[in-house]
Amino acid sequence: MPIPTDHLKPIRLSAKENAFNQIQQWIIDGTLLPGEKLNDTELAQALGVSRTPVRESLQLLEAQGFVEMFPGKATQVTEIEKDAIKDLLPPLAALQSLSAELAIVHLTDEILMLLTKTNERFAEAIRSENYYAGLKIDEQFHKIIVNTANNSYIDGLLDSLQAHVRRQYFHNSIVLTEKSIEDHWKIIELMKNGHTAELAKVMKENWLRNIHKF
Repeated sequence: MPIPTDHLKPIRLSAKENAFNQIQQWIIDGTLLPGEKLNDTELAQALGVSRTPVRESLQLLEAQGFVEMFPGKATQVTEIEKDAIKDLLPPLAALQSLSAELAIVHLTDEILMLLTKTNERFAEAIRSENYYAGLKIDEQFHKIIVNTANNSYIDGLLDSLQAHVRRQYFHNSIVLTEKSIEDHWKIIELMKNGHTAELAKVMKENWLRNIHKF
C-alpha cells in the first residue's frame, strides 16, 4: 500500500515529556477547565505513568503559567485572562516573522511541498468548518517554518507563546478564515522567491489580524 511521506515524523519522548504534552493539551482544549483542581494520582493513572513524571510536568506547567500550585493544598488550572492575547500576539508575530526569514536559506523543494500540502489540508478543514482541526493544522504549518529556521532559541520561546495563544483561541472560539489560507499561499511564494521584506509583513499580519477579535 502507498504510505504518505508528507507528514511530521514521530519523536520518541520520555514519560515526563509525554505527561507534560498531554496535560498541557487538556488545559488548552478545555478538557481540564480553568480553576479545576488537579490530582496527580488520577492524572498518573489516566496517563499510565508513575506520579513522578506527572509532578515534574505540573512544575513545568506552573513555570509556564498553565497551573498554579499551592503546597500542601492543591494544584489547579489557571484562569484565562482574555486581554493577555494582546500581549502574546505581537512577540509571537515578530518571532514567527523572523523564523520565516531565517528559513529561506534552508528551504528545499521537499519543505515547499510539505508547506503546500499542509495548507491544502488547512484549507479543507476551514472550508468544511472543522475549525478545531484547522487550528491544529495552522500550527503545523508554522511549525514547519520554525523547524526549517533551525534556531533553538526562537524555537523554545515560540513553544511557550504558541501554547498560550492556542489556549486563547480554543476558549474564545476564534475561527480562522479564507484570509488565513491566502496568507499561507503568499508566505510559501515569498519564501520560495526570497522576498524577505514582504514576507515579514505578511507573516506579521497573519498573526496580528486576530487581536481585534478579543
